[in-house]
Amino acid sequence: MVGEMNLNALLRTMSATLVDGLYVFATISDGIMPVGVRPRMLFQEAEGMTLVLLKEEAEASGLPFEFPCRMITLNVHSSLEAVGFLARITTELAKHDMGVNPVSGYFHDHLFVPDGRQADAMAVLQEIADGAE
Repeated sequence: MVGEMNLNALLRTMSATLVDGLYVFATISDGIMPVGVRPRMLFQEAEGMTLVLLKEEAEASGLPFEFPCRMITLNVHSSLEAVGFLARITTELAKHDMGVNPVSGYFHDHLFVPDGRQADAMAVLQEIADGAE
């Protein structure tokens, strides 16, 4: 299944879904996943494994964490080779003084935005889609 590569088509057909839950970023250095932790994302770095998980799971496991955030899924199947899609989105969010941690999955892109800014992010995403050619 090939994803969309045309930037205008991606922006025009994009919709966004705010995913339930408050997420955080944490790390483990020993590679041993704490009991009860079901991360939304894992990424192995030289310094340790990055986990994106629900805040309550991090707290229950005693994992230190940073960046309480909300997850927004972009409902368009973007190609992993698409040029400029996330750049356009992150640039627009930056214009609204909003940091974002984008993550690309096989089918969709996901944005982790600061907790409390999710409504602002959703509005910006709608403006992008409405303004696409």
